[in-house]
Amino acid sequence: MGWLFLKVLFVGVTFLGCLYPLVDFCCSGDTRGQKPNFVIILADDMGWGDLGANWAETKDTANLDEMAAEGMRFVDFHAAASTCSPSRASLLTGRLGLRNGVTHNFAVTSVGGLPLNETTLAEVLRQAGYVTGMIGKWHLGHHGSYHPNFRGFDYYFGIPYSHDMGCTDTPGYNHPPCPACPRGDGDGPSSRGNECCLWFPHRTHERDCYTDVALPLYENLNIVEQPVNLSGLAQKYAEKATQFIQHASASGRPFLLYVALAHMHVPLSGTRLSADRRGRRPYGAALREMDRLVGQIKDKVDRTARENTFLWFTGDNGPWAQKCELAGSVGPFTGSWQTHQGGSAAKQTTWEGGHRVPALAYWPGTVPINVTSTALLSVLDIFPTVVALAGASLPQDRHFDGLDASSVLFGWSQTGHRVLFHPNSGAAGEYGALQTVRLEQHKAFYVTGGAKACDGKVGPPRLHEPPLIFNLEEDVAEAEPLEEGGAEYERVLPEVRQVLADVLVDIAGDKTSRADYTRDPSVTPCCDPHRKACRCHTT
Repeated sequence: MGWLFLKVLFVGVTFLGCLYPLVDFCCSGDTRGQKPNFVIILADDMGWGDLGANWAETKDTANLDEMAAEGMRFVDFHAAASTCSPSRASLLTGRLGLRNGVTHNFAVTSVGGLPLNETTLAEVLRQAGYVTGMIGKWHLGHHGSYHPNFRGFDYYFGIPYSHDMGCTDTPGYNHPPCPACPRGDGDGPSSRGNECCLWFPHRTHERDCYTDVALPLYENLNIVEQPVNLSGLAQKYAEKATQFIQHASASGRPFLLYVALAHMHVPLSGTRLSADRRGRRPYGAALREMDRLVGQIKDKVDRTARENTFLWFTGDNGPWAQKCELAGSVGPFTGSWQTHQGGSAAKQTTWEGGHRVPALAYWPGTVPINVTSTALLSVLDIFPTVVALAGASLPQDRHFDGLDASSVLFGWSQTGHRVLFHPNSGAAGEYGALQTVRLEQHKAFYVTGGAKACDGKVGPPRLHEPPLIFNLEEDVAEAEPLEEGGAEYERVLPEVRQVLADVLVDIAGDKTSRADYTRDPSVTPCCDPHRKACRCHTT
């Protein structure tokens, strides 16, 4: 690991002691007046209807609703995949999983990550003179060169994967719950000695609980806390984000800050939620905690670089079906067809609830205020849009699935994609397969089923040839497919087949990557293998 540390060390010099030990904020000749700053905030498992501006029954997102009133709200905005790693890979590359190689989630023991020949947004902007920071959940590989410090980010503070992929001392709210980390006898070694972290984490039969290895918190290459205190993680993220914005703004260099939140992924942090005096359910309390965190970041932007900072808020995918036990509310994408056919309006599926996500753009003086955009856009568009606004260039040796949405952001156009492809993200079908096609207002399914519904049942896979086709303008809940043989169905079907055939030919001729999904227990992050659950606290 020594050469890796030196590689990061040479990225920058010490700045203000331990806050940003490896970031060089020195002036580089680029001034903020020449290039805009970017803050990208990605919520985790947040439903479209969790945003109050989208769904009037939601009363827990006052800061986000204010951002919507002061900027642009997108109502037809989609994650690039319906689960964590593929969606995040697409955000940072502008490419679908069949191109960038990330088609399903990485594990605690994953050797690989986002393929190293894929160019990230942070790498492009750093080459253009930006200082780059990432705070929060990474989930694109934590071992060796897959760590965010080697993927273009000068500074990193966060967790390497989802916060349910390691035990904690305060597990928070989940259904069913996972147990807390095991505790050893003080500072003495565990019964396994040096092999503590060389075992694959034990899983319970009820849900995927990691009970042997604690969830780590990194600052750059160092684990600074294991297990993470989930009840204080949101505030730590807010503090690190505001500090980064302050230091970068004072330096005169343009900056990119990517904040990948733990909210609304389960488990929901427990300490603040249980103290909710109004007796609201844990999910609503977690929404309010997330909203406060976003509000703190926005307030810092407003105080330091308001007119030259573009803030983009969105989500990585829809919510888990298990959240039905926590939320006590029904969102807008819960149509009868997916329920009857063994699906659910949830993560991993290609129903609207799996990938239609909230999205807001805020840039005072540039993005028009209180505008609702109906343009069909995607997380895939973040990469090419930010690159264009930064005056940088896209890599020329590969194809991109995202588009530059600047004209929509500036209020000049309502035209986004004509076609979007929704890959399989863990339900029925092959990982990454483009089995659902959005063509203007129509949506075609070649495979459904295979996802866990709110009652815990998993429906059988169902292949559809010819495909199911819905008209989302008339049936956004995807309750009733068009009648096969009807005039509308027969008109749309050939176009669906053609655009799908075209993209598959394009991918076959593109420069594509293949992720390494092999596993090795020895790569599990562990700061002290002599202690049960790998315990350490250096913060």
